[in-house]
Amino acid sequence: MLLSSLQNSEIKRLQKLLKKSKTRRESNRFVIEGEREILRAIEAGYTIESFFKIKGAILDKKTEATIHQTHANQYVVTSLLWDRIAMRSGTEKLVALAVQKKHDLKSLSLSSNSLIMVVEAAEKPGNIGAILRTAAALKLDAVLLANAKTDLYNPNLIRSSLGGLFFTPIGLATSEEILKFLRKQKVNIITAALNENAQHSPLFRYELPCALVMGSEDKGVSQLWIENTDHIVEIPMSKNIDSLNLSVSAGILMYDALKQNGRLKDSL
Repeated sequence: MLLSSLQNSEIKRLQKLLKKSKTRRESNRFVIEGEREILRAIEAGYTIESFFKIKGAILDKKTEATIHQTHANQYVVTSLLWDRIAMRSGTEKLVALAVQKKHDLKSLSLSSNSLIMVVEAAEKPGNIGAILRTAAALKLDAVLLANAKTDLYNPNLIRSSLGGLFFTPIGLATSEEILKFLRKQKVNIITAALNENAQHSPLFRYELPCALVMGSEDKGVSQLWIENTDHIVEIPMSKNIDSLNLSVSAGILMYDALKQNGRLKDSL
């Protein structure tokens, strides 16, 4: 079916889902842009309701076959409308409307060898997306977003994760709920913070199961985690710089913990 009007209900729906977190939350739907991300979402078991392709686009044969197998609605969109529903209108030629998954803590499956990343009150979708990208690359057992300040299905988050969002087990809850969950699972809690009791991450011995706790970009972790952590670590750096980007810091801690426990080879 060809869509050519801004007044089309499907186009209006996509526009709202792209711009408004409330619409995504209430409808339990979200938008995925790009062949790579869409194929990864399908591979990870996400339900796709509709596909939107720019008029005249030629898709990869694998993509075409996968689209056909989903039995989802397919629409062709004029180039004029494409700019209204695609954030990367100059490079991508496929958009999908998908159903969100639930991300409660009880659905997570942990083991005695688990490594978990906890991110508290992070605000920037790009940072969370980059953390999920690294977590997926390293096959982390879970990423828990505590007191999340941004929508998990924000288009910028999905884009920066390069589809890592779809392959990483994710839990959404308050810091108190996550702390209680980790204690019940007997997980060692290691918090990253600038603190006089902090140990250098490369020298610290990470014992699995382990949760690495990071705070927001500007405030760091809350006092709740400082008071209830098992250990505090920091990343050594030059005195000329007082902090690293949140996603970079998280990546360093993930690599340190996995390397020490011989799990990097499991990520290849």
